[in-house]
Amino acid sequence: MAVDVSTREESAPAQNRPSHTRRVGSWREHHGWSAAASLRRLAARPLGSLLTIAVMGLALALPLAFYLLLGNVQQLGHALGQDQAINVFLQPDQGESQVQLLAKQLGDRSDVASVTVKTPQQGLDELAKLQGFSGALDALDQNPLPYVLMVQPKEGLDAPAVERLVSDMRELRSVAQVQDSGTWRQRLDALLGVGDRVVAALASMLALAALLVVGNTVRVDIASRSEEIGVLLLVGASGAFVRRPYLYAGIWYGLFSGILAALLALAIEFALSGPVARLSQAYDGKLHIGGLPQWLLLAVPLAAAALGWLGARLVSAWQLRKAA
Repeated sequence: MAVDVSTREESAPAQNRPSHTRRVGSWREHHGWSAAASLRRLAARPLGSLLTIAVMGLALALPLAFYLLLGNVQQLGHALGQDQAINVFLQPDQGESQVQLLAKQLGDRSDVASVTVKTPQQGLDELAKLQGFSGALDALDQNPLPYVLMVQPKEGLDAPAVERLVSDMRELRSVAQVQDSGTWRQRLDALLGVGDRVVAALASMLALAALLVVGNTVRVDIASRSEEIGVLLLVGASGAFVRRPYLYAGIWYGLFSGILAALLALAIEFALSGPVARLSQAYDGKLHIGGLPQWLLLAVPLAAAALGWLGARLVSAWQLRKAA
């Protein structure tokens, strides 16, 4: 008797396993059918689908273009002197030994990367290379130029720290003048901060616009099939079963629009490559303009597909509640 009971207890799960396997297989089969059917529906109305994808793709490409512009403005700021050295002009009576000692003291600071000494003769030679100065310099009895220390701040030093460094150097008795582009640097940092906020706000608004476009498209599709959906609900189909093809439609819309947005961003980058190359040559190759990172180009279609799914999910749930 005990053998019979144990046999039944072991055979019951075994009998449930095929039904569970069938349910999983049916679920996977319906997902595959839903994905293929929704793609066929998009292909059945090519003009409407292409217009929807184009609108979403343009909306998603705009923040990518602004992100590309902002990143390159930052690179341009570095190339044009955002991190240039601070020029410290010393008093004319400073000798070479005093200059070297002061350069060592400044170089030992934690906020200074390097200090380069420019002698009066080097400064005079630079002036002689400038057009119109060579004749005037020949008339000088002695070199009037002082020693100059070119102090390079540590990389990544923020504007307040650079300002403190400049203030400390101005208080030195042997220093006559400190020339720094700190104001320009602060303005550029402030503009880049505003640009970051603008890009984030623009991306959020356009992502919402893409979500609404998908939602409205799915809403129209569900409304046109209201009778078919009503019959499915009457024969016992679940909401998830009815909703699944429209969710895949939203995913397809988002995925294709994300791919289009990435291609448009690459097209903008390619269109700018020629003028940027000429601009870089004008700055002796010091100007390097970067493109969009690969991870971002790969993430845009995936994020757009998630947006499409979300828009379709919200609208289809609302529409099915009305139909029920």
